[in-house]
Amino acid sequence: MNLKNIKLAIVGLGYVGLPLAVEFGRGRSVVGFDINQLRIDELKSGRDITLETSSAELTAAKLLTYSTNANDLRACNCYIITVPTPIDEYKRPDLTPLVKSSQTVGAVLKKGDIVIYESTVYPGCTEENCVPVLEECSGLKFNQDFYCGYSPERINPGDKEHRVTTIKKITSGSTPEIAELVDALYNEIVVVGTHKAESIKVAEAAKVIENTQRDLNIALINELAIIFNKMGIDTEAVLKAAGSKWNFLPFRPGLVGGHCIGVDPYYLTHKAQAIGYHPEIILAGRRLNDRMGEYVVAQLVKAMTKKRIHVEGAKVLVMGLAFKENCPDLRNTRIVDIVAELNDYNCDVDVYDPWVSVEEAQHEYGITPILKPSPSGYDAIVLAVAHDQFKEMGSEAIRALGKPNTVLYDLKYVMDARESDLRL
Repeated sequence: MNLKNIKLAIVGLGYVGLPLAVEFGRGRSVVGFDINQLRIDELKSGRDITLETSSAELTAAKLLTYSTNANDLRACNCYIITVPTPIDEYKRPDLTPLVKSSQTVGAVLKKGDIVIYESTVYPGCTEENCVPVLEECSGLKFNQDFYCGYSPERINPGDKEHRVTTIKKITSGSTPEIAELVDALYNEIVVVGTHKAESIKVAEAAKVIENTQRDLNIALINELAIIFNKMGIDTEAVLKAAGSKWNFLPFRPGLVGGHCIGVDPYYLTHKAQAIGYHPEIILAGRRLNDRMGEYVVAQLVKAMTKKRIHVEGAKVLVMGLAFKENCPDLRNTRIVDIVAELNDYNCDVDVYDPWVSVEEAQHEYGITPILKPSPSGYDAIVLAVAHDQFKEMGSEAIRALGKPNTVLYDLKYVMDARESDLRL
């Protein structure tokens, strides 16, 4: 197979797969496949609810077609799988979407075909978990009849500057020849170039440590924030002072959610434990970050008590539910930890987020966001996500949502230190 003869399919049209399909669909024929018929119908109508692509971008991808019919994949010979890789309730990797998509592709796999994975996994997963599924479903032999590649996604939801075409892409292949072909394929759309890794395992490992490193850095800053709060020192002031040194890394404390940072480390620790090593530092960082919602509510309750606000039955407004600012992404949002903790105190909690889908919030977390908060109605306000709409409101308008004695907790340093009662 050569680059010109590639007939491409993108399997999974979420935050990762759709931007990829759209970019390839500008210049070559692409089948965009997803099992969600509603998602396909929306895309056909020119609407992307993730807001990662605009209607104009969807229209510009004139060679992209959409389908939920696996038989439409038979005309393809190169498949890029971009399905989610979540964790289960016990923090273990859930490879179900990866296995099912591999079964779907395996059923249509032909001699000479290439399967490229973009989903975040632990080192060895592609060849140890996915390849056997492809072999079983196709009856073909790996690296003899079909080949694999791995090119980890680096999508940053809501980021309009760093996009699939402007983020350097790691590529790899199961043979040197396939590695070259995979690299050339991605270079068709990635204008800033690629980094061809020595092997699939190297590419897998590189991806999983990107977010593990960020997770540990945030855990360190979270722990420092806890220490400084106990000492009565403003954490942001400390970070600004330390940041005056050229090589100080500008991390900030906060809740660690989303599709990557709060999930990927568990893939690496799972594999480490499977080979007999207990990763103490990585797991310690995960434990600390996972407890930050509990810490935030403990701080809030203490402040309410000092103001003689009766906590049980108190009306609390949580501003923001998405895992990060200016995007509708609810995947693994840790704002739900704050809501759950407040519910344990029998508080009356309203969640307000103009970015998120009410239906998705109800389906995923059993939370029904309100359409608009009531002025002067809240005993406490938690500014949990730094949406531009909240920044534009300003501290005075946000305080006006609360009662005269309200406690305002700014988790994201949206306001000046003097304008809020609490900050991380």
